[in-house]
Amino acid sequence: MKGQDLPFIWPSRVYWEDTDAGGVVYHAGYLRFFERARTEWLRAKGIGQQELRERHGIVFVVRDMQVRFRQAARLDDLLAASVQLSSLRSASFSVDQVLTREGDTSVLVEASVRIACLDCQRWKPCSIPDFLLQEIQKHES
Repeated sequence: MKGQDLPFIWPSRVYWEDTDAGGVVYHAGYLRFFERARTEWLRAKGIGQQELRERHGIVFVVRDMQVRFRQAARLDDLLAASVQLSSLRSASFSVDQVLTREGDTSVLVEASVRIACLDCQRWKPCSIPDFLLQEIQKHES
């Protein structure tokens, strides 16, 4: 699925709560920036996660993630977190994510994330409904 449209971008500001005593983003804080971007990417496709749980009985969860830290983000930085679909399967999908600082193309952090679809009642993997597969892939190829 590489080579598709431009990635989805979600802006975020670094706040005091995101940093350590030196004003540098704490390593786990980057995961929150990525999570918010993935949530907004789905929302932009018309996929609300609360509705999926309540109406369809499914949730999306992070199955695995590989994170590469390149440079530090700092207090008050305006960041851009991108999301780009890299693969789509019947019960999971993967995205590549990159975090940059506004006005700078240097990569701060990058991640490859696999998201699994789970049945809320059994808490077991299940197929992503066809209508969601279509929405997830829309504008991606």
